[in-house]
Amino acid sequence: MSPRQSFEHALLLIARCHGGGAAVAQAAEQELNSWRAHSGDNDAIYRLALNAWHASSPDGLQEHIARPLPASMQRRKVVAALGLLGMASLSGAAARWHWLQPVELAALNTGQSQLLLQRMGDGSELHLAARTRAAVAYYRDRREVTLQTGEIHLRVSRDAARPFSVHTPWGKVAVLGTTFTVAVRDSAMYVEVAEGHVAVWSGQGSGENSQLPGRIPDASLHAGQAVRIGADGAGDVHSVALASIGAWKDGWMVFNGTPLGEAVLRWNDYLAQPLLMGTDKALADLRLTGSFRLAEPDVFLRVLPTILQVRLVRQENGQAIIQPR
Repeated sequence: MSPRQSFEHALLLIARCHGGGAAVAQAAEQELNSWRAHSGDNDAIYRLALNAWHASSPDGLQEHIARPLPASMQRRKVVAALGLLGMASLSGAAARWHWLQPVELAALNTGQSQLLLQRMGDGSELHLAARTRAAVAYYRDRREVTLQTGEIHLRVSRDAARPFSVHTPWGKVAVLGTTFTVAVRDSAMYVEVAEGHVAVWSGQGSGENSQLPGRIPDASLHAGQAVRIGADGAGDVHSVALASIGAWKDGWMVFNGTPLGEAVLRWNDYLAQPLLMGTDKALADLRLTGSFRLAEPDVFLRVLPTILQVRLVRQENGQAIIQPR
């Protein structure tokens, strides 16, 4: 390996040590220590690369001083290494920039009554419900989804070197490989797990910071469990029927003791005219259970008064308002 190749190799390992996840950083550090111990030349080139890395950081510019090279280095390698030092700051900045760039990006949006399936390069599948807006960014050390609004069902391929996380304005979810849904609606985040295990953190504004909180998760969910995260933090972990998780991607709307107001919000993503809730407080106490085909909203509207103590009042424009009976 030439001095230049050695220098670039050292930069890559340093980038992984500083910018990777815990598993990636540990593996890079072990490889770097082994490579440095192989020869004094490698160790000297490592120190040049480390100086370049620090020099490319705003905090490191004032303290950037090249350390002396060992006398044992051959003259040819000393000259080559000094040549590399001349481009150290530029190379370090390039390595840092290269490491931080995403390797795969996707901007995902769905409209009224529209569903979308996005398959990523790692084999993960992202199903978007209607009226959902999300962005996906895969990096060399992590995979991130930012969900602004709507609902997304994720089947995540396992990759311990690149943890997978979902970020919303209300909290964050971290996994290695599993199947789960995340929804943002009615000023809250909802997480339901179909397979595997996820960790959930609450915190408004979480969508603005890609780093996971350095604290114990507010909820730890396994298959068949769910939690709501709102402005008041995490609610109680509760059970959820596996068949209902992401059922909309198969053409079904499934409710199991769901508050009527929440059920109406979910249906409105698929109705040509949104349902309206009356102002009577008695409606807030009603819970809906049942399975309905997304393609047949008229059936749902027709049977709703037979399931709950409600009636539909039609306005002149045909829009329905739910009122108590």
